[in-house]
Amino acid sequence: MFKKVLLAEDFQGEIRGVSETLRERLKIEDLQEELYCDKALSRIKVALQGKQPYDLLITDLIFLKDHVDRKLTSGIELIKAVRILMPEIKIIVNSMEKNRAQVDLLFKEQKINGYVCKGPNGMLELIQAVNKVYLNKCFVSPQINLTAATNVVELDDFDRAILKELANGLTKKQVSEKFKQENITPNSESTIDKRISKLYDEFEAKNTVNLLVKLAKEGKI
Repeated sequence: MFKKVLLAEDFQGEIRGVSETLRERLKIEDLQEELYCDKALSRIKVALQGKQPYDLLITDLIFLKDHVDRKLTSGIELIKAVRILMPEIKIIVNSMEKNRAQVDLLFKEQKINGYVCKGPNGMLELIQAVNKVYLNKCFVSPQINLTAATNVVELDDFDRAILKELANGLTKKQVSEKFKQENITPNSESTIDKRISKLYDEFEAKNTVNLLVKLAKEGKI
């Protein structure tokens, strides 16, 4: 089993419960906790310099802003910084995020080793994830279908043209009218509405603002 583990989580009650369970169930010799990404990175640097590096990092993705000034404000930023220092370290993300495309990117771009969704079965799945990652296997919570993530629609020029106008504050009806004026086809309001609805489904967005934010995070717009 992993001998030295760092757990990064900004909810103090949750981090304490998770660490106690992991110590009890997995018999991890040295499991440390950190509430801030900057301090988590500092711990990793100090351990590396002292030639006693961590074997595993378990981190959330979202760290809420508070009175403490921070350079690293998210789990993704922490993972990127840690990967530069220790390309070989094992990393498990433990988060509420359930967007398949984003999880897929974490595996492909950040080379994480496991992804656990917080929830009713989250603690059990986290234990399973640690065991599997220790055996050099990947773990993904059952509710995340990464096969579906690979089928996410790529944006074409028409999608981008619609999204550009929506980002500028136009309604679907106004986009339709502008496309007609500029001889851009198709330009019916129903076609534009169907295209946006499809993107809502593909990117699991609740509304236009949510869609634009998600696409921007994924670097698609």
